[in-house]
Amino acid sequence: MPTKKLTELAVKQRLDQLQGWSLASGKLHRSFECKDFVSAWGNMTRVSLVAESMNHHPEWFNVWNKVVIDLNTHSVKGISDVDFKLAAKINEIFST
Repeated sequence: MPTKKLTELAVKQRLDQLQGWSLASGKLHRSFECKDFVSAWGNMTRVSLVAESMNHHPEWFNVWNKVVIDLNTHSVKGISDVDFKLAAKINEIFST
């Protein structure tokens, strides 16, 4: 089944169930703080493996212990179910 852009209402409803994420510039957005650079980089590495397996790649920024992540689906020019699935997996990775 092809990926479809979610409606604004669907995005807002799903966001209520996704801890820590918000909307910023039409993307799912979240910042994480880790104990140090190695932890931040390790979590980014684990996210990269999941993202690659999903063929869905985040936009992100890292400085020392901080990782900022934005998700959207470029092919639909908006937010899709895939973004929410990856966001949930990212939450799991950063919570361990």
